[in-house]
Amino acid sequence: MKILVINAGSSSIKYQLIDMDNNTLLAKGQADRIGIEGGNFKQKVEGREDYKIDIQMKNHAEAIGLVLDTLTSKENGVIESLSEITAVGHRVLHGGEKFSGSVIVDEKVIEAIEECCELGPLHNPHNLTGIRACEQMMPGVPQVAVFDTGFHQTMPDYAYLYALPYEYYEKYHIRRYGFHGTSHRYVSMRAAKLLGKDPSELKIVTCHLGNGSSLAAVKGGKCYDTSMGLTPLEGIMMGTRCGSIDPAIVPLLMKKENLTADQLDTIMNKKSGILGVSQVTSDNRDIEQGAREGNKRYQLVEAMLVHQLTKLIGGYAAAMGGIDAIVFTGGIGENNPHYRARVANNLAFMGVSIDDSLNAKAVRTSVEYDISTPDAKVKMLVIPTNEELMIAKDTEELVK
Repeated sequence: MKILVINAGSSSIKYQLIDMDNNTLLAKGQADRIGIEGGNFKQKVEGREDYKIDIQMKNHAEAIGLVLDTLTSKENGVIESLSEITAVGHRVLHGGEKFSGSVIVDEKVIEAIEECCELGPLHNPHNLTGIRACEQMMPGVPQVAVFDTGFHQTMPDYAYLYALPYEYYEKYHIRRYGFHGTSHRYVSMRAAKLLGKDPSELKIVTCHLGNGSSLAAVKGGKCYDTSMGLTPLEGIMMGTRCGSIDPAIVPLLMKKENLTADQLDTIMNKKSGILGVSQVTSDNRDIEQGAREGNKRYQLVEAMLVHQLTKLIGGYAAAMGGIDAIVFTGGIGENNPHYRARVANNLAFMGVSIDDSLNAKAVRTSVEYDISTPDAKVKMLVIPTNEELMIAKDTEELVK
């Protein structure tokens, strides 16, 4: 069974074609700058030279058409016809309280996703556009929606509710939803496999660290708590997002700087975090290099992030009544041994202890690592995430 995985953004589409019979990635690619000037498209196939072209794409339907044409073309394709694609799995950001798992798309599901657009205005409309485009280009092929928020729907009410007047939850569904759920689910499952235990026996904190970052407390294989909230803005500092701050800062800055709500929202989402503190870059690779060269501001960014990680991991361990493993994943989590070492040192009192040589080895690799010392009471693992494979597996199960 071959599954096409689609991740549609505002002006881009990322895709992967996966053969589920042997979990083989047949092709992956991206269509960029859809609907704007300077459009481009690229596809990667193992063992071949990358295929790249500059091309204008008017809309997402046109971009999906380009994806399908490329996958089946004689020169750059990997399948002979679209009939080889059994189903399409779509990443959808927000499912609200409507979806606790992945679902086959029908009109009722589309209506529900549309209703969640208010909660995910930057993503859900474009996720829907991708679904509609695939329906148009591949009539009759099953479409599956896999929600970023789905994994977190097992949180208890005392973990997901905010201490606001309860009527706002009842009227507007204001609560913690959490994101990166597909990644947290995947790496927590892989952690259990790596440790040789059933997920039901474990208490794990998963750290998905990248340009967007979130942590999850996974107790007995289910999400118990997570750092992102109603939106992906809450939690630890990120590439351009401020993370959790005193809410009183919002009206104060609006008055002091004469800002509208939309302007301040842009500042908190796109001009804060690593970029805001460094005032130069949102790329953690630049921060890491500059910090080693003695840049004080970059060193401050690192210290802030390590402090926030330590607090959240320790807090989740306390809330779960213990902890068996800490998992690092995502672009930063997988590739920054410096953060892992500092967090491990801060949490040594809990029984965290890592092997420095293994920690240094677990960088820019697709291999899973247990970087703990043999006597560590709490394991620290580095597990490359694979959200696309998780989406493909959900799609395969539902279609079967």
